[in-house]
Amino acid sequence: MEFNEQNAFMLSIHDDNLLTGQQSRGSSQACHSYVVFMVRCVEMAACDTGSLPMTQHPAPVTPDTSPADLNTLTDAMLKLRNEVVSGAERRLKKSHPDCPDIIPFSARNLAQYLALRAMDLRPLQMSLTRQGLSSLGRTEAHVMASINQVLRVLTRLTHRSHEADPEPTGIDFDRGLYTLKENADHLFGTPPTGRNVRIMVTLPREAALHEDLVLKLMETGMDCARINCAHDDPEAWSAMIRHLRSAEQRLNTRCTILMDLAGHKLRTGPLAHRPPVSHVKPRRNLLGRMVQPAQVILTPANATPMTAAGEGVYQYLLPSPCLERMQVGDRLVFEDTRGKRRRLNIMETLDHGGRLATLDRSAYFTNSTRFIHERPDEMGHWQEIQTLQLVWPELEPVTIRLFKDDLLYLTRSQTPGQPATVDDSGQCLLPAHIACTTPKALAALAPGQKVWIDDGKIGGTVDHLTDDGVMIRITHCRPQGHRLRPDRGINFPSASLNLPGLSPQDLEHLDFVVAHADLVGYSFVESREDMVLLMDELARRGGSDLGIVAKIETCRAVENLPEIILATLGRHRLGVMIARGDLAVEIGGERLAEIQEEILWLCEAAHVPVIWATQVLESLAKEGLISRPELTDAAMAGRAECVMLNKGPYILDALQTLDSILVRMQAHQHKKTAQLRALRLAG
Repeated sequence: MEFNEQNAFMLSIHDDNLLTGQQSRGSSQACHSYVVFMVRCVEMAACDTGSLPMTQHPAPVTPDTSPADLNTLTDAMLKLRNEVVSGAERRLKKSHPDCPDIIPFSARNLAQYLALRAMDLRPLQMSLTRQGLSSLGRTEAHVMASINQVLRVLTRLTHRSHEADPEPTGIDFDRGLYTLKENADHLFGTPPTGRNVRIMVTLPREAALHEDLVLKLMETGMDCARINCAHDDPEAWSAMIRHLRSAEQRLNTRCTILMDLAGHKLRTGPLAHRPPVSHVKPRRNLLGRMVQPAQVILTPANATPMTAAGEGVYQYLLPSPCLERMQVGDRLVFEDTRGKRRRLNIMETLDHGGRLATLDRSAYFTNSTRFIHERPDEMGHWQEIQTLQLVWPELEPVTIRLFKDDLLYLTRSQTPGQPATVDDSGQCLLPAHIACTTPKALAALAPGQKVWIDDGKIGGTVDHLTDDGVMIRITHCRPQGHRLRPDRGINFPSASLNLPGLSPQDLEHLDFVVAHADLVGYSFVESREDMVLLMDELARRGGSDLGIVAKIETCRAVENLPEIILATLGRHRLGVMIARGDLAVEIGGERLAEIQEEILWLCEAAHVPVIWATQVLESLAKEGLISRPELTDAAMAGRAECVMLNKGPYILDALQTLDSILVRMQAHQHKKTAQLRALRLAG
């Protein structure tokens, strides 16, 4: 018998029919005959070496698979199925109080997937692959159907067809894929023509002021808009939503609105202000000669301050009555902090009611410096008109720069932060301190626990506790130190903070969210109890039809993700956001690469759509620069149902780039499955 391309082609067709559980004609005996036929063809091809050149050798032949091996593999698969069924039932019984009377098939499929992944399947996968069978590597959306399909093939090969009778699957291959797509459509709306993945954009404050910006975002590819309740206020949110709805009408399309509750976001408190001291100096050339006097803009205190920009330009506030008495040609005489006599010459009256003055020589002054307003009389003698003091438009905060081995005192009291106090030799007399905006969290800390600040840029350990806070020893920082700023996130990865899922502010904002949004984002959700709390609060407000997006951003949230999902399925539309910023700080960047994949798998098993969030094309959005690693990350994001972009001055460029990447990648990849479209490189 000749083993040629035609025979190989026929074998491939027979093989495809067998793996899909289809038989054109014949019985299990025919399947067995097919295996014998295939092995015989390989043997004959291996023996027919006469036409090979002398320098070539036939490829080694894989030993025949014995009936005993196939029986052993079948037994292993039957055992696996039994363990998956029993393990899933145990988990569902544990979650029964949260489940409806009829358990959703998505919940059952998730429970089956968790039971499957509780085992190390790698040896079994290798055995299945050797037989040309599914290795169970893409079973997420249809666990039992995948297991049963492999068993159907094995039991036919071993003449044990009666053992292939499956457990009730609940969901087959096609329904598993369709259910996830349907859930994503119900949560986010249908994706645009030509792109399968939605794009979500965090709206900046400018979206409340400029309707054209919202229109451009939607025209460029924004499918979902995110409003962060941690910023702005209901008035600004209402304006954003009004602009979104107007743009929808103009474009005849729909944009889903997600409103994120702020949650118990632990942040650094405010900083104290520097003493208001100004050093005003004229512009000079390299030789130190003055080329232009310093320009001082005096603005009415009740007016919006002008933006003073450029070298040698300064701005201060004065009461309107004081400014109205000033004329061109007047002067303000003062003695600076060094005792030097200086004067400001009034040169021009400005449109906004202010005055432009010039200063020829360098001067230092504070908010307590007395300025004497003088005007020359007819004889040229200067006469005093009034005495006044300047007001600073904005006071600058103090600078706290931390280095490795420094101490930082994190306080419960909301006292503005101050840098360390040092003596003349540089020895620390008093460490820097700053408040924690959620003081209750500090009670859960213990010496030795990790602390991360500002998205992991500053790291430390708890040194000791005091009545008013905790002392932190800095262990991680840039060699040149890092500046500690207000309103920066604080993470305690190993601490159980025991904070309620919803803050008082969240409950207040929830009324607005139910009335205006399509989805509510649940920040820092960590347990099934948190989910039950939110669902109950939504029910009280008539928001039971509101979709929920659970933001996974802590260690506890990752550990409790199955319970979070099971508590919600069948009660609310659900999505999961992989909030990779806080999550990376909590679990570490190396671990994040693994965990974000596991979250994708679990959500696919539950048919729950995923939002891939945080720092997607961030360099492009904020700086207008494309980063190669971020381009790769954006390509990986296409395995989620939605990708989120954060705001930035170049957000339209980032949006256009992401749209192009997602369209290209969907032809190559769907979830874990490579899409083998024709490649130009192969032509």
